[in-house]
This record gives sequence, C-alpha cells and structure tokens, in this order.
Amino acid sequence: MLPLYRKEINAFFTSIAGYLTILVFLLLTGLMLWVFKSDYNILDYGYAGIDGLFTTGPFLYLFLIPAIMMRMLAEEKRNGTMELLLTKPISEWQIVFAKFLAGLTLVAISLLPTVVYYISVYRLGDPVGNVDTGAVVGSYIGLLFLGASFVAIGLFASSLTNNQIVAFVVAALLCAFCYLGFDTVYRMGILGGAGLFVKWLGLSYHYASVSRGVIDTRDIVYFVSVVVVFLMTTRLVLQSRNWQK
Repeated sequence: MLPLYRKEINAFFTSIAGYLTILVFLLLTGLMLWVFKSDYNILDYGYAGIDGLFTTGPFLYLFLIPAIMMRMLAEEKRNGTMELLLTKPISEWQIVFAKFLAGLTLVAISLLPTVVYYISVYRLGDPVGNVDTGAVVGSYIGLLFLGASFVAIGLFASSLTNNQIVAFVVAALLCAFCYLGFDTVYRMGILGGAGLFVKWLGLSYHYASVSRGVIDTRDIVYFVSVVVVFLMTTRLVLQSRNWQK
C-alpha cells in the first residue's frame, strides 16, 4: 500500500497541475484576506481573525479537490493499469485507502502554508496575540475533516468512470450537494419538523459546528462516517468489476 501512496504523491508533484491546484487555493484565499474589499479583509476592517479562509475554503475545495481526485482511479481504468494493480498482492481496500491517504495528504499540504496567515494576524493584533486561537484551531480541524469528506467523495466519483472530466463533474456535484444541498432543503421549509434533521445530515452543519472551536464527538463521528461510507462504496465499485467477469 505504501508504494502506491508514494506513487500518487509523486505523480501529483511531478505535474504542473499539482502545483497549480495548491497555488490557486493559496492565491485566492490570500487575496480574500489581504486584497479584496470584503468583510474578511484584515487590513481594511482591522479584525484579528482569518474567518475569510474558513468561509471561502470550502467553496474552493468544492472544485479543487474534485480536480485533484478525478484522475486517481479514472486514469488507472483508462490506461488499463487497474487490472495490473488488482493482480498484485494488494486488496481493493488497500488500493482505495492508499489513494484516499494521498488525496488527504495533498489537502493537508494545501492548508499548511495558510498558517502564515494566522501568524501574521497574531503578530498584528493589538495587543499581540489578540486572536481567538481556539476558534482558529477548530476551523482548521473542521476544514481538514471537510476536505477528507470531499476526497472520499471525489475518489468514489473517479471509480465510476474512466473519463476524468466526467469524474470531475460528478465529484463536484456530489460535493456541492453534500455540503449545500441539505441546508438548502432545510431553508426551503417544506419538510416541517423533519427539516432540522435534514440540515443535520449536511456537511455544512457539522463544519460550522466544529469551526466554533468546540470539538464535539458527534461531529467527528459524522465526518468519519461519511468518509467510511464513500470509501466502502468505492471499494464495492472496484469489486463489481469481478462480478461482471
């Protein structure tokens, strides 16, 4: 499993697309915090916080993570290397988990440089350190868990087809539905008392909960459950190739 994990990481960083994806994320979040005129501009509004990162981050990940994950399995199927992988002493679960870990590592790498934003705000605070560190840490944890969920969804979408563009579109739509769809249905008010439960099913509800700085076990269990469900479904798709034979 470890060689496959290293292969995916190396493949990402040996192509310009890998660096470009991370650069786009850092550039857009940096512009939102320091350049663009908005409620999250630190210099204009003098607010000691990096809320803009955690507000725009999920929407950027809705497109960037599917772009990262679209090739993970679709390319293997298109090139015919999936059959080669399955003949090696490695199970479908190990293949899925190795590729998931590679995608999650890339998400973590994209977040790591943003710590500079926190350090800058920490130093610019009046007095120095006048920033809600607990909320920032919670938001980072929430964004990482949200990214893990998007990675699992993107991997599932990539397992459904050998076309990377189709995998990207399916992943982006699934991520958008899981993050925004349930909350949208709740806001429509058509489900009455069941609306709150539907809202609870959405990723945005639990992301907002963790971002408050209070780590609730129920939110963690929810994110882990989403990841496990999509990884198991991806494994099932890979196994279905044997059923067809």
